[in-house]
Amino acid sequence: MDFAYFHEEESEQFAFYRIPQVLFKDEKFAKLSTDAKVLYGLFLNRVSLSKKNHWIDDEGRVYVYYTLVSIQEDLHCASQKALKLLKELESYGLIERVKQGLCKPDRIYVKNFILLQESPVRSGENHHTGVVKITSPECRESPPNNNELNNTECSNTNPFLSGEGMGTDTRAMYRDYLIDTLEIEILKQRNPYCQDRIDEILEIMVDTLCSNRKEIRIAGDDKPAQIVKSQLMKLDSDHIEFVLQCMKENTTQIKNVKQYILAALYNAPLTINNYYSSLVQHDMATGKI
Repeated sequence: MDFAYFHEEESEQFAFYRIPQVLFKDEKFAKLSTDAKVLYGLFLNRVSLSKKNHWIDDEGRVYVYYTLVSIQEDLHCASQKALKLLKELESYGLIERVKQGLCKPDRIYVKNFILLQESPVRSGENHHTGVVKITSPECRESPPNNNELNNTECSNTNPFLSGEGMGTDTRAMYRDYLIDTLEIEILKQRNPYCQDRIDEILEIMVDTLCSNRKEIRIAGDDKPAQIVKSQLMKLDSDHIEFVLQCMKENTTQIKNVKQYILAALYNAPLTINNYYSSLVQHDMATGKI
């Protein structure tokens, strides 16, 4: 087979599956097979589709449907291999399958690869109190006293939901995730005069996601930290470019740049469509299009 070379930005015309870099860089996932990591990337793609289809349970958790046959077709493998990969992801706590009865496909919950645990569990406390935990394989059992355990690997708290227990490793994981998800390097290429601003936005997002505050101030209002963090995790490169554009067009003096950027990031998913729609209407009215 003779494939052509890529020229300039031709690669951006294609659709890609995203596999988080942390699955390859973090030692916790070193023994997870490459095929399982690829399958996890396919699961993440279906999470986006599930949101559009409103496949969300009563607790607000997104679930997917991904049959064994579909996995076999996507990975070109036999049923035994597909089952093995599913069990491998389950053993790492990256997915959770829920049976729905005869002749119905499993409901599958895709777990957040950054988060280790969901609820605080005090040292020595048993796990039979109804508290649901998301744990990495290394943290399945809670030793009563082990000071040698790295707190960033076996955190007693879900850092995303509560903001507690944030360590250097967790910050690095969030930064790597955002650099990949927001396509930071591509953003810098597209906006060469805004590279420092892009780095500033990245650090503000990391600081906010790693904050241990219960509330975070947005445009003068104190909002639950969980909601703010959830909103930031929805952002993509288009939202960042939108924020950059808003800052360029702003003619008023900004007294607190960090607060301004954080508010713009928080509101970006809500305002981006209206902003570009109004631009189109303006261009149509003035005869530009």
